[in-house]
This record gives sequence, structure tokens and C-alpha cells, in this order.
Amino acid sequence: MSDSHQGRLVVGVDLVSVRDVAESLARFGERYTRRLFTNDEIAYCLTDPESAPQRFAARFAAKEATMKLLRVRDAEVVNWTSIEIRRAPDGWCDLVLHGKARQLAELAGVTDLAVSMSHELEYATATVIGRRGGQSADRADELA
Repeated sequence: MSDSHQGRLVVGVDLVSVRDVAESLARFGERYTRRLFTNDEIAYCLTDPESAPQRFAARFAAKEATMKLLRVRDAEVVNWTSIEIRRAPDGWCDLVLHGKARQLAELAGVTDLAVSMSHELEYATATVIGRRGGQSADRADELA
């Protein structure tokens, strides 16, 4: 990898229809939430049932944005729950990677992840930013 790529920023963004998420919640219920979200994510989203679809949609958008940032290929299976949004007591959210998602980030040399999410009645969006570089960054060219 050339020096020009060391420490460069990488970004992923996604926009999700809250209606689609609400329909999946209604149709599949717990099967849907358990497949896509961690226990902590589910617990937080359900603290306010009225805004639960927006909260789930924002987290789904963050997971999609993370996969875009990591440049996950169709053949690479990344468990949705290996990408976790953790809400701090002050309201800010952090992105935590586990399992295969963490492995892909390490192989690509992606560090210093940050997430920003927003939602309203119809749409939810998320942007994930990371820094790509470091000792494993050579693998990042293979992921591109």
C-alpha cells in the first residue's frame, strides 16, 4: 500500500425506510430483531415502543454503513450482531465490532470508528467514518 493511503479516512453511509423496518418488525417480530440486533440494542429500542421502528432503522442503517466502510463482499458472511451500536448514558452512540466484522476491520487496517445516526418518521440514516492505515493495511487493497 502506498504512503498516500496511510491514515486516510474511509466512510460508509446508508438510508433506510422506517416503514420497511416497521413491516419487518410486525411480520417477523423477535425472529427479526434477534437476527439483526444485540440484546442491548433491542432493549434500548424497545424502551419507547412508539419510536422503536425509527430506532431499529437507524441501527440497521449504521450496520449497513459499516459494511460499506469495510467493503464486505457478498461471499463474506458478517453476522449482523457483530456490528453493535452502544448508547452511552449521555446519549452519544459508539460503534463496536465483534467477530468477523472486527476481523475484517483489522485486516483492512480500519481503526478509530465513529458513527452518527438520525431518524424521523419516514427515514433513518447513518454515517460511519474510520481511519484506514497501519500494519494490516495491505489487506485493504484486496478488500477494495
